[in-house]
Amino acid sequence: MIPRFGAPYARSFARATALALTALSVGCGKKEVAAPPPVPVTVARVERKNVPFELPANGTVEPLQAVAVESQVTGYLTRVAFKEGDDVKANQVLFQIDPRPFAAALAQARGMLERDLAQLKNAEIDVQRYEQLVAKDYVTTQQYDQAKTTAATLRATVTADSGAVEAAQLNLQFATIRAPISGRAGGLLVKEGNLVKASGSTLVTINQIKPILVRFAVPASSLPAIRKYGSAALPVSAKPATATGAPSQGTLSFVDNAVDTTTGTILLKGRFDNKDAALWPGEFVNVVLELFTQENVLVIPTQAVVQGQQGTYVFIVNSDATASQRPITTLRSAGDLTVVDKGLNAGETVVTDGQLRLTAGSKVQVKAAPGGDQQRTG
Repeated sequence: MIPRFGAPYARSFARATALALTALSVGCGKKEVAAPPPVPVTVARVERKNVPFELPANGTVEPLQAVAVESQVTGYLTRVAFKEGDDVKANQVLFQIDPRPFAAALAQARGMLERDLAQLKNAEIDVQRYEQLVAKDYVTTQQYDQAKTTAATLRATVTADSGAVEAAQLNLQFATIRAPISGRAGGLLVKEGNLVKASGSTLVTINQIKPILVRFAVPASSLPAIRKYGSAALPVSAKPATATGAPSQGTLSFVDNAVDTTTGTILLKGRFDNKDAALWPGEFVNVVLELFTQENVLVIPTQAVVQGQQGTYVFIVNSDATASQRPITTLRSAGDLTVVDKGLNAGETVVTDGQLRLTAGSKVQVKAAPGGDQQRTG
């Protein structure tokens, strides 16, 4: 037998059942998930530029000329006319050797020349006199021949005396040692009062540094391009690794006539005016040889390029502030830029920093450029 309840009880049961069903339906509903915050990124525009084709290399600076100054005569050094490290000019006096012995030798040589010239003059007069007398049979032919022989001997003696005078003059000139080239003087290897000997030892070394050369090597595979564009003066830049400021500018002046089979490279040299003396002999420098310039090519910052398992790609920032992945084909790098062959159009925006946190469709927030205001894409 089923019990029967009164009306009040039935209404209370119905109300409780409705509340339970409402609670159950609320408990079974789905919770809303909050959208992830935008990913902060930095961006750059895809641009068209003229980009030089460059060959980087490591180089060594060397003087255009280097001269070890030596004495050509023997004597005591009486004066040093410059300081160590000075810039000297060609024909500038550097050293003075005691000139008195050479002046005395020159005077002696001149005296002997004058004596023999006087004797030669008298011998030539005798020849003329004997020529007339032998025609009249006043003297024998033998006497006439003897007079001619005496004159010829004295003529040879005068020639030797003239040579001795010239040698003595040169020795006197060599007592004053002059700079053979313009350049920078090195350390002094002798002091005043020292006895220097002819071709005995180096007195000082002079390096010509204005202009100056930079020696560097590039792979032999670049030789065809160098020969193709080398008819013009190819620009070369060089900069010491620790230096600041702009690199020194020069031109390619030498291409070796053989490839080094050991290293597979070809030796090149660049010539630089070096008016500011930024390049120093023996210094190691970073060298860039520019072969030609590609005009109006698409470029992006190299840091925007990502290497993935499926190839090279970049992230594009769309107008709705979302990022999308775009595969691209690159040609080469030029400094901090990469030349793009396919996949991008000028004016598009690529992500240069923050790619690791991006996926296709991610919302992005463009970070402010250094010193600029923060901007939002979209």
